Amino acid sequence: MAQGLFISIIEGKKAMLKKKEKEKIINDLTDSLLKCTIAIATDYRGLTAKEMVLLRRQLRASGIDYRVAKNTLTKFAADKSGRKQMEPLLSGPLAMAFGFDDVIKPAKILNDFIRSSGSALQIRGGLLGGRLLTAKEVTDLASIPPKKILASQLVGQLMAPLYSLHAVLSAPLRGLAYVLQARVRQMEGG
Repeated sequence: MAQGLFISIIEGKKAMLKKKEKEKIINDLTDSLLKCTIAIATDYRGLTAKEMVLLRRQLRASGIDYRVAKNTLTKFAADKSGRKQMEPLLSGPLAMAFGFDDVIKPAKILNDFIRSSGSALQIRGGLLGGRLLTAKEVTDLASIPPKKILASQLVGQLMAPLYSLHAVLSAPLRGLAYVLQARVRQMEGG
């Protein structure tokens, strides 16, 4: 009888430990969902362990968190964080990439990894702010240039009208200068 009681106590502690581990995972996922600017859901079936390690290193080097997560735990975290709209992405084997600053960087790294390695990794979709993204929208997001390039293009676009105005306003003065120089040369030669 004592041995049976001892075994049930040990099994009870194991169950509690698993419950605490699950709660920790849910809290970590909830925290990531609340802090991230973009979350991208991927299907990692067919990836070798070597490819998974390589992908995680590339993502970690850019400050992106990549986690394999159970769908039920991710669903609880999505409910807890107020991101219920991501539930359609939660089916089958799931790994989530959480980007915390640049929203384009995670999509670009995942897309480049798939293209360069011929990997079996598939992008299912994502969550940008409160908006659910399809796999195509995540892939399209990867084709947007980085922030610095976009900023320089914007500055160029803003400066173009100023250059045009400068050219229009300086044309009569430049024409007058040419006429005066021609007259000076004419008078010197004459």
